[in-house]
Amino acid sequence: MKTVRFGLIGCGLMGREFASAAARWCHLLEAAARPQILAACSAHDTSLRWFRENVPSLTQTTLDYRELLQNPEVDVVYVAVPHHLHQEVCCAAIEAGKHLMGEKPFGIDREANEAILTAARRHPEVFVRCSSEFPFFPGIQRLCDLLEQNAFGRIIEANTGLLHSSDLDPHKPINWKRMVEFNGEYGVLGDLGMHALHVPLRAGWRPSNLRAVLSKIVKQRPDGRGNLVPCTTWDNGLLLMETLDPANGEPFPWTVKVQRIAPGHRNTWYTEVLGTRASARWSSANPRLLEVMHYTPGGEQKWEQIQTGYEPTFRAMTGAIFEFGFSDCMLQMWAAFLHELVHGKPLKRFAGCVTPEETALSHRLFTAALESQRQGATVALEDKC
Repeated sequence: MKTVRFGLIGCGLMGREFASAAARWCHLLEAAARPQILAACSAHDTSLRWFRENVPSLTQTTLDYRELLQNPEVDVVYVAVPHHLHQEVCCAAIEAGKHLMGEKPFGIDREANEAILTAARRHPEVFVRCSSEFPFFPGIQRLCDLLEQNAFGRIIEANTGLLHSSDLDPHKPINWKRMVEFNGEYGVLGDLGMHALHVPLRAGWRPSNLRAVLSKIVKQRPDGRGNLVPCTTWDNGLLLMETLDPANGEPFPWTVKVQRIAPGHRNTWYTEVLGTRASARWSSANPRLLEVMHYTPGGEQKWEQIQTGYEPTFRAMTGAIFEFGFSDCMLQMWAAFLHELVHGKPLKRFAGCVTPEETALSHRLFTAALESQRQGATVALEDKC
């Protein structure tokens, strides 16, 4: 099996998740390549300690990402830094000739995103993708199969979102995601939005207009030094979009809900598509359950409940009767990245990582959402990103 050598820039939670996935690569039965983490970079040496202790293949640690990019042994970099650093670090990685997996939103704003895409266009030999792991759950992959088969008929309505309650506690200390200078004006949209957009954008859904309602709920938080400081980013966001179905050109309403303050939700990712021939819905709140309804004119409307098991896109050693979880999603996402890097195309349409063009579409929507919020009105979306 081919070995692809990685460097990590940003050694927080998602960097550790990747290191954990790489450590259990033997779990996969038919991977296109194997990742090997050789280098790690963080602005804080304390973050590097975990990697030194847990990644035996590591040969370089540094506080300066430029040193990592100069390492000729590194083939691919995973950039998992705060949003305000995306443009600088991602563009530098591409210019250095390193293949790139970047974190969402792939630029703090639309201008930064376009700079990254411009760099990628200058270097077509560099493989560039964005992270989004949730679509690799077996239940949502089955729903995606229905989308690919145009099984829904005319789409009546679609709803997607990511809800969690990590910021429900007003006494939780502030962090960079509550600060507009680091997280960006998008707020929760940039933080969580790609999770709700990944499958629809891959399906070819393109909204023609958008109405956004964005909420700032907890307006100040403790700073850990006895002070209360302002929270300057949006906590919750709701988008309602009139969207065209690429299969028939007919419009349908699509709602996207992303919330960091969603009482009762630990971390819920969901997709629901209602159509004239079939409907389907799936939620990570009950990840084994996929609900599907096939409708025949004059017949009963019955929801079928399907218990999905361990049925990943990229085959693994776990038996199908067992359960699939978040760490398995991470392993599948990285398998998808390496498959496309090696073979030049995803294993299947909905089993690929987010493309640079799809990140541009997300920025188009997020920018329009900010304008809609300012105007308190529906805004039209231009045809091109």
